[in-house]
Amino acid sequence: MHVEKSIVKVNDFIAVEDIMQQRTQIPTYERIAIDLANRIYDGKFKVGEKIHGRSTLASEYNVSPETVRRAIKILEDVGIVQSAKGSGIIVSSRENAFKYINRFSSLETIKDLEKQMKSLFSKREELDQQIFDTVNKIIDYSGKLRHTNPMVPIEVEIVPGCSHIGKTISEVKFWQNTGGTVVGIKRNGKLIISPGPYASILEGDVLLIIGDEKTYDRVMHFLGE
Repeated sequence: MHVEKSIVKVNDFIAVEDIMQQRTQIPTYERIAIDLANRIYDGKFKVGEKIHGRSTLASEYNVSPETVRRAIKILEDVGIVQSAKGSGIIVSSRENAFKYINRFSSLETIKDLEKQMKSLFSKREELDQQIFDTVNKIIDYSGKLRHTNPMVPIEVEIVPGCSHIGKTISEVKFWQNTGGTVVGIKRNGKLIISPGPYASILEGDVLLIIGDEKTYDRVMHFLGE
């Protein structure tokens, strides 16, 4: 009966071994000790019962008897099993098995969190660089368009204190003073297309203006008067 249960557990151990190796650099003998502690805590090996001999365990885990000996030595040191010549390996404490598993789980969790943190920092740095590069491209692209394509509108916000607030585009003689044509107004999250000469200029408006390469400077000067 013990052999059947052990085979199931060994299969589980083999299935997760690669994952555990990837997650943390734990020696093989310690992973075997952890697995045996789990089997003891789960009741696969009960207190007072004998665990299979080292040779049998070495075959089950596909490792050398020396590796199994080191795993058993760990369990002895923390009071989970007792080992004596002629008596074999005897389970002595399920409670200690739980303490050992819990201690390992905590350490593993910390290591996982450290890896996750390093990974997040790395991703954040990569993302910051991508954002920086994209912003530079936008600035560079916008600058080139302003000089090469007069049909691409520039955007100018009407800030508090502007002397033209409340007046219409026609009243301030916008085109005559700036050489730019207002083709749209962004207002309260909405876009007004082709507002016309009688549209009022309000605080917070963003004017969309087309013109030549000097239009932007003339507009900023005019609105700042």
